[in-house]
Amino acid sequence: MRRRLGRESLYMPSCRLGLYVALRHWCPPGGRVLMSPVNDDVIFFVVLAAGLRPVQAPLKAEDGSIDLAAVPDAVWRGLSAVLTTNLYGNPDPAPELRARCDQLGIPLLEDAAHAIGSEVDGRPVGSFGDASVFSLSKHTGAKTGGFLAIADPALRPALERARDELLSPTRLASELVYGLRPYAEAGVRGLRLVGAARATLRLLGLEERNEIRMPLRPGELKQALSAEPALAGLHSWIRVDMHDYRLRPGGLRLRRTKRLLTRLDTRLAAHTAGTRLLSASRWALPRPGPAQPLFRVPLLVEDREAAIAALARHGITVGYLYDPPLDAYAGELFTDPSPAPGAASWFARHALPVDPLRAELVLSILTELGARPAALPREPDRG
Repeated sequence: MRRRLGRESLYMPSCRLGLYVALRHWCPPGGRVLMSPVNDDVIFFVVLAAGLRPVQAPLKAEDGSIDLAAVPDAVWRGLSAVLTTNLYGNPDPAPELRARCDQLGIPLLEDAAHAIGSEVDGRPVGSFGDASVFSLSKHTGAKTGGFLAIADPALRPALERARDELLSPTRLASELVYGLRPYAEAGVRGLRLVGAARATLRLLGLEERNEIRMPLRPGELKQALSAEPALAGLHSWIRVDMHDYRLRPGGLRLRRTKRLLTRLDTRLAAHTAGTRLLSASRWALPRPGPAQPLFRVPLLVEDREAAIAALARHGITVGYLYDPPLDAYAGELFTDPSPAPGAASWFARHALPVDPLRAELVLSILTELGARPAALPREPDRG
């Protein structure tokens, strides 16, 4: 990854731990961080655990990327950092965000969990910010691990110490569960038992949400935030679907991750081909430039629930839904709401994230269903 990005890269047990380390290093306590409201709620809780105030950004309805033009000047002036999302692998406007952060003298942090192969202006996502975090659970399929890439290699020792202070010891039981997971998933999914597959993951502590968003538990959250900011205080929120997010990796995890990383270019090529096919469908908007190896392609469907049900009947589970947006989910007690929330709400309601590796089957199912494309809002929402 150092060769790919041209940056020093530090292994992390998970992307979420890497983000926490970066936020604590680059952001002052109590700082305000501009972020996307269409994002995993775990990331929201990581920002809170770092002692920071999430500020929800306005988004573009067509792709869920940050809409710089809709961020008021007063919001820019009060920020301590900007955190990109690169949702589903579609890049946020990193060059423009980099320039704005330089003007303000604040760090740009890139969450590239979905974007390990995406590019902006010929440069890889993750090479614009002061730091960027990546997941090895996504494109590689390792289901564990991540890394923190940094612009200044002199910072590596300090960040490595910060990581090590947060690690939990390797546990044999966790290694065994990790080793068995691919076989458990493959067995039940090979039998087209989607419900059984999800039940298996819940039994292993690897999938815990009954709804798209985890329960906020506002009373408990308020109490947790009244203490000194720390990862431990919000552990029950941050660990959801990944109890080993801060576990020191054992040999089994590292060997499998290394093996899968050797196949990354092949996987990226397959994702690019699937993205190209899905992007040419009537449920996708035209994307400028060459196809990216998106982790998921957000098709825009009018009746998403009907589409999800049709896909489930064919054994396809739709994940990585982020509805409602974080400001609607958490409320003003825990976050600054977006100054222009309409586009984010529309995108979160209509986006159907499709695995590019299942492109042909998904398109045939949507065609058979007669799914209608969602029409973009007539006017940009500016609050």
